[in-house]
Amino acid sequence: MQIDTVTAKQLMNLQQNATVQDKNELLQDIINSQSGGSDFDVLLNQIMTTSELTSDNEVVSLNAGVTWSDGLLWQQLGDVSENHLNVSEVKMDITGKSSPTEYNDLIQQASHKYGIAESLIKAVIDTESSFNPQVVSSAGAKGLMQLMDGTAEGLGVQNSFNPAENIDAGTRYLSQQLKRFDGEVNLALAAYNAGPGRVQRLGISNDEELMNNLNLLPSETRNYITKVQNARSKFEL
Repeated sequence: MQIDTVTAKQLMNLQQNATVQDKNELLQDIINSQSGGSDFDVLLNQIMTTSELTSDNEVVSLNAGVTWSDGLLWQQLGDVSENHLNVSEVKMDITGKSSPTEYNDLIQQASHKYGIAESLIKAVIDTESSFNPQVVSSAGAKGLMQLMDGTAEGLGVQNSFNPAENIDAGTRYLSQQLKRFDGEVNLALAAYNAGPGRVQRLGISNDEELMNNLNLLPSETRNYITKVQNARSKFEL
């Protein structure tokens, strides 16, 4: 990809601009000055689209390890162009997210069926997937309540991306952990995240004891419990 001197200077100015709005305006000027249909046009349009998805105080991730703050943007254009940015993933995550109210009926049904508070179900969904029914974790957990394939199969799930199946099975699994740990919510959440066997091996019998021994849990699980409880407070309002 060839970039002329004027364009390079514009891109240097782009990095120094303080706001996303300024970046977008400068990007548009660059796009208008280029011949239509080039790879460079596509790249700049993608960058501008990505920057519109972030606030002025956020850093836009262009690619793995590449951000607005990682040196001159024009020095990175070759790497970014070859990988076509990460824009499709960003858009998928944002457009895939759904508001909690979209699943209220399914959550209410699962709540009544398994005796779990709606606020807790919503908090787990929010923490696990941000209400994105299509999300897949790096470990392979799928859907709204992030079911692993083995767990989903054991719960009779045929399609983990189906919100009705996922919410029903995830709530059922959560109810199993609550029963296993005598209604202790934090222990059940730890088991949901790290697995019941791992929690049982700690020999902890209640939430108070668990909170006094959080160092025995993986950091991911410690953070998970906090996030779910914070989210639950939000949904109880």
